[in-house]
Amino acid sequence: MNDMQPSRQVFRNSQLERADGPGLNPTKNPTMGEIIAARFSRRGFLKGSMAVTAISATVSPIALLSAGEAHAQTRVAGSAFDFAEVTAGVDQDHHVAEGYDADVLIRWGDKVLADAPEFDPENQTAEAQEKQFGYNNDYVGFIPLDGADDHGLLVVNHEYTNEELMFPGIVTIADGEAVVAEATEDRVNIEMAAHGGTVIEIRKEAGKWRTIPEGTMNRRITANTPMQLTGPAAGHARLQTAADPSGTEVLGTINNCAGGVTPWGTYIMAEENFHGYFLGELPADHPEAANYERVGLPAANYDWGRFHDRFDVSKESNEPNRFGWIVEVDVMDPNSVPKKRTALGRFKHEGAESAVAKDGRVVFYMGDDERFDYVYKFVTAGTYNPDDRAANMDLLDEGTLYVARFDEDGSMEWLPLVHGEGPLTAENGFESQADIVIEARRAADLLGATPMDRPEDVEPNPENGHVYVMLTNNTRRTEADGANPRAENAFGHIIEIVEDGGDLTATRGTWEILVQCGDPSIAEVGATFSTATTENGWFGMPDNCAVDADGRLWISTDGNSPSETGRTDGLWALDTEGEARGTSKLFYRVPVGAEMCGPCMTPDMTTLFVAVQHPADGGDDWEGFGRISHYEDLSTRWPDFRDDMPTRPSVVAITKQDGGRIG
Repeated sequence: MNDMQPSRQVFRNSQLERADGPGLNPTKNPTMGEIIAARFSRRGFLKGSMAVTAISATVSPIALLSAGEAHAQTRVAGSAFDFAEVTAGVDQDHHVAEGYDADVLIRWGDKVLADAPEFDPENQTAEAQEKQFGYNNDYVGFIPLDGADDHGLLVVNHEYTNEELMFPGIVTIADGEAVVAEATEDRVNIEMAAHGGTVIEIRKEAGKWRTIPEGTMNRRITANTPMQLTGPAAGHARLQTAADPSGTEVLGTINNCAGGVTPWGTYIMAEENFHGYFLGELPADHPEAANYERVGLPAANYDWGRFHDRFDVSKESNEPNRFGWIVEVDVMDPNSVPKKRTALGRFKHEGAESAVAKDGRVVFYMGDDERFDYVYKFVTAGTYNPDDRAANMDLLDEGTLYVARFDEDGSMEWLPLVHGEGPLTAENGFESQADIVIEARRAADLLGATPMDRPEDVEPNPENGHVYVMLTNNTRRTEADGANPRAENAFGHIIEIVEDGGDLTATRGTWEILVQCGDPSIAEVGATFSTATTENGWFGMPDNCAVDADGRLWISTDGNSPSETGRTDGLWALDTEGEARGTSKLFYRVPVGAEMCGPCMTPDMTTLFVAVQHPADGGDDWEGFGRISHYEDLSTRWPDFRDDMPTRPSVVAITKQDGGRIG
């Protein structure tokens, strides 16, 4: 790898690249910002039980200062959280609340399978990576074994790769720009092996977690793992390729962002920005041209198509239709074939968190992570059987896919994406349900769904029927509105849905803004955190989230820039009930350049697993480093801090030093 000549291509800054996405919604459907603005104009001020979230347009600097002084105590009146808040900032290490330990559990390159070689970053191979922990860990889930809270399977998505941080000798700095050497087949194959997911057995002993590489259920899933297509699109002509004329078998999964664990204990992997893996061109009159344009394909962020024809649309035009799905993995059988469940639709899935509804059906909530795209849910046709795991294994092949429309009066409706209903007919190019799920975005366009500001995690609270929607940001917004009193929604917001009757299968509900994010001390930002939120407690760019066993909400972020916010990404605890509603506290923060992913709490709430993704990505926007970060010159070498070891994305296990419950 060290003798490659540099190409002219400047490497992508992955954190910046993912901040917006291309924004491809062609409709004129009213956006969420316009609806919120109209609602505020119509009502003047929010009324009812959720009014505490609307602290006029802003929180003043004086109020913030007062809150900070009052917050010397560890507990805000009425808060569900009790811990000493971390100080926001930027440095090379991670930091957790006082009284807690944050231990690295597994890192890129660590053994997943017993026969994996020791990690050697200077001599990587695809064969080794297929047995080692992959790159850029995102979603983290925990599946207990034998009903134990201290023994189980850790399931982790590996979203994408940063070649400039992974590989030695490929970056040249010229005139203040970093240029990456032209890709080789070996390097591409390592990247493909570093994608996908990990299933690994873990155990807690003497208060500390360890991995068990000898675990019989351990496995690595990669961009080359054989998978089965199931559901309404399986076998359709639009999914058939030269390598798979049946349209039912596909190699691999890519760009697995968030995910989920089903009530029956399977692992959900969501395929998000699949468009970036394809190169080549299609004729303008090709049957898939409009479909691919709607998802921004091809983007050619990776060079895989130079060595693998299936990633070149000019050579295999149907291959992109085989990505963008929800993948289900039976973790109890390491030889099981993962299944791409097409009934849940094809788009840029952030995740798929689920809960069992009152009638036993299972509801999955999903965000399509792109500017001006949509929020979805899927309701299974069948019901969950807690006493028969096998009876649940194909629940995701039949059900109803819905997309959300939010109305200005505070009501919302779930619109069914069902063939033959409304505009979803052959006259509009939908010959069957297969066409609808393949082109879920276009179907949602026609139904009049509400374009959102990058919907990412969508998390239901099954105890009360509330659903939390993370809207990361939308810096392409050109006009200010009531919800976003700035020309660009740089910091995002969180929507809370209340399903009618607390029933997650309901097709109607109400919505409110739980919090509008950003720095409350800057009036024009218009953040609406509670006045009890300190200068450390506010956050921007909400991304992943989790509702713990007590119904409390935890928020992780993606996109804090040291030069713009003076802080790294991290994990915040956010009150959603009572007088503390809208109060946020910083619990854990990541090293410079990293994104905060996860989070996942064990059922007994004594361990919180988090994923630290792409540490050292960037560095020129932090005054503590001040230059471009790459393998030979890294802004941090977290977590090993060794000169012979690059920075490594890692999963961290957070425990309380007295063994108690988190937070």
